[in-house]
Amino acid sequence: MSNKSTGVRPEAPVALVTGASGGLGQALALELDALGCRVAVHYNSSRDAARAVQEKLTNPSVLVTGDVGSWEAVQGIYADICEALGPVDVLVNNGAIRKDSLMAMQNPADWAQVIQTNLIGSFHTARAAVPAMLRQRWGRVVNIVSPSGIIATAGQTAYSASKAGLIGLTRTLAAECGRRGVTVNALSPGFMITGMTKDLPERVIEGMEGKAPIPRFVTVEEVARSAGLFLDQDCMTGQVISIDSGVSIT
Repeated sequence: MSNKSTGVRPEAPVALVTGASGGLGQALALELDALGCRVAVHYNSSRDAARAVQEKLTNPSVLVTGDVGSWEAVQGIYADICEALGPVDVLVNNGAIRKDSLMAMQNPADWAQVIQTNLIGSFHTARAAVPAMLRQRWGRVVNIVSPSGIIATAGQTAYSASKAGLIGLTRTLAAECGRRGVTVNALSPGFMITGMTKDLPERVIEGMEGKAPIPRFVTVEEVARSAGLFLDQDCMTGQVISIDSGVSIT
């Protein structure tokens, strides 16, 4: 039985990857490009790195910049994408920051900035992109979350709260959008060597690896390959897919 609420997948979907200048963002952009998407490569401050990512893409693409924590900036980003490629069909909320500290010593401004970027920023991009998806009755929202959203880690109240909130946003937005062919899911990568983790002490990295049933870090390419699953599945929504070497079950 066909689902009349679902439209037709565009032949060359427009995909926005936020934070695409980093390790995972680059892998996601390359994977979506390989799947036939026209990718908007977003960055906030790392223009050269983002440009290097764009140069690796084979399909039409655009470079966009702005602070996702600002609604006005996101409106500008979205307008730039629409002008260059068209409305966004696939949104990947990958951009995030981390400012770890025990709460008793946490700078309140740092705590608020993590929430503003990771959680409110994801709301901003979804708020900009989802209406067009609903009108065409097809769209994909993929939020990058973390085991930290469900596992307590001392010193990460801000980051954990932002990712736990994003899991809640994922599920609720999925409930709102499903009848119009728009799916909303989350990817939860395990420990990866990226710009956010590369400066951790060796003893910390070894401790992280030792926590997982599969005692190694996940590669960004392994995580990015899951993008194809979200594009192909019309009936999977509101889910959190963990690619984390099993750390979330320990």
